[in-house]
Amino acid sequence: MILTEEHSAIRQTVASFIDKEINPHCDEWEKEGIFPAHELFKKMGNLGLLGIPKPTEYGGMGLDYSYQIVFSEELGRIHSGGVSMGIGVQTDMSTPALAKFGSDELKRDYLTQAIAGEAVFSIAVSEPHAGSDVAAIKTTARKDGDDYVINGTKMWITNSTQADFLCLLANTGDGPAHTNKSLILVPTSTPGISFSERLDKLGMRSSDTAQIFFDDVRVPQRNLIGEEGMGFTYQMIQFQEERLYAAAGSLKAMEYCIDTTIDYTRERQAFGKSLLDNQVIHFRLAELQTEVEALRALTYDAVEGYINGVDVTMKASMAKLKAGRLVREVADSCLQYWGGMGYMWDNPVSRAWRDQRLCSIGGGADEVMLGIIAKKMGILPGRK
Repeated sequence: MILTEEHSAIRQTVASFIDKEINPHCDEWEKEGIFPAHELFKKMGNLGLLGIPKPTEYGGMGLDYSYQIVFSEELGRIHSGGVSMGIGVQTDMSTPALAKFGSDELKRDYLTQAIAGEAVFSIAVSEPHAGSDVAAIKTTARKDGDDYVINGTKMWITNSTQADFLCLLANTGDGPAHTNKSLILVPTSTPGISFSERLDKLGMRSSDTAQIFFDDVRVPQRNLIGEEGMGFTYQMIQFQEERLYAAAGSLKAMEYCIDTTIDYTRERQAFGKSLLDNQVIHFRLAELQTEVEALRALTYDAVEGYINGVDVTMKASMAKLKAGRLVREVADSCLQYWGGMGYMWDNPVSRAWRDQRLCSIGGGADEVMLGIIAKKMGILPGRK
């Protein structure tokens, strides 16, 4: 992936925005358990940051996905994983299918709001019994006149209590599990939608996450994204960008852990010298930085294929798998060198340790990524 001056300009704009508008407030948002998504997204929308690869006719920049991945990488500089995840849901998880497959009417009515930061979007796929197993969802959307009537529940939904619109996956038919599902745009103001209290999570504390309940919720059938019965396929395509986002977004988050640990161990004295002077520590930090660079190379390579129309399912899954495992390794290794200070709740590395654990679970667990990779390799049992 070749980076241009335009890539650098986007990177600098995002970095400056994070330093001025986000990082000074992260500790406060962590304590409150929520960040002001509407206020923050509007500021980002004003800078054009929420529609980098989206069509220009709906307010986007119309750039290829390499520019979006630079944006995603810079989000790793945010000192709260919940904030960066909330932004990623708006840009890379709940709107790609709408931009690719939605009708012109839907895009004019809804995508324009997402890009402008005038509305908060959320992706509603997971259910209490169906996380990585997307085919097992039970939420239904049955036709009644010109409407869909939706019943069911969604779980672990990011941005949910602030969301104006949901990109909802539901069963719209009784056929095979992979062809009976559809994506539907659902306004959260629709009668019959209710929410649980915000979920008390291990990490991503600044992200509002809740369970959503649908009780005879009526939405017009024109809110269908693309074709009926294609929802599972659309969601798998949408997952590609989510997984590339997860890999890219972890890079600078890990580098922040490494850099802050270098600063701490350089200043911290033990047994008459800086901790950093111990070979076991500076060698380990060098090793971790090397792993981060290797993941960056894999991610950039996957993005290069993606923007050129290559099937990058395998590489995107590999990048997501590696990211989920490496963020744990980096945070845990760095935390160790902080000693007792690393075990404090407000330590930046301990926050990363809690926040980044989700990377191996959300957007498809490690085991799902391994299954996809094995399938692409032709080594699943019963396959050639």
